[in-house]
Amino acid sequence: MAQQTKIPARMLRYYEEQGLLTPERLDNGYRDYDQSLVGRAEKIRCFVDAGVPLRAIDSILSSVGDARGSLHPEMTEEFVEMLVRERDRMRERVATLERNIASLTELIESTGWD
Repeated sequence: MAQQTKIPARMLRYYEEQGLLTPERLDNGYRDYDQSLVGRAEKIRCFVDAGVPLRAIDSILSSVGDARGSLHPEMTEEFVEMLVRERDRMRERVATLERNIASLTELIESTGWD
């Protein structure tokens, strides 16, 4: 699965230790990841890359109701507020990155080496 998802095996084991992935174990002790776990691992990696804390990722993934990503109606207000905070943090990071890109672009253009 590490090759298929481009997620290092060490990271997949860490996700398992954290309870985010639960692969079946073969008789030889190897992990057996079915296709649903491949998709889940990729979603976990996307959230991790976006800076979402691991403790929130399991809650987020277990609250997604269907393939379209609609949420279960029993989600608590507190959980939705946490999602809003995470979204806002991501937006702040994107804005910071955009400012950094603009600064670098300005510097590059000032050198005439663009």
